[in-house]
Amino acid sequence: MANYVYILQSYKSKRYYCGQTNSIEQRLQRHNEGKVKSTKSECPWQLTGYVQLASRSECMQLEKKIKGRGIERWLVENYKLLTH
Repeated sequence: MANYVYILQSYKSKRYYCGQTNSIEQRLQRHNEGKVKSTKSECPWQLTGYVQLASRSECMQLEKKIKGRGIERWLVENYKLLTH
């Protein structure tokens, strides 16, 4: 099963959100249906890009790194790593 770290951007506020999942399409749908507490007030969301990794633990490490660096700052420095 594939594992992904994904970055979304709100159409409404332009804020970024980073998360990890094994199904990007289902996860984006949950965000846009308002089923994710931390993002429901800023729907709709668009997928900026994602990184596929071998394991969930690798995804969790990258997600932590991206959030620690700041999502927007990480994007500026690492945009080429994303699949769009």
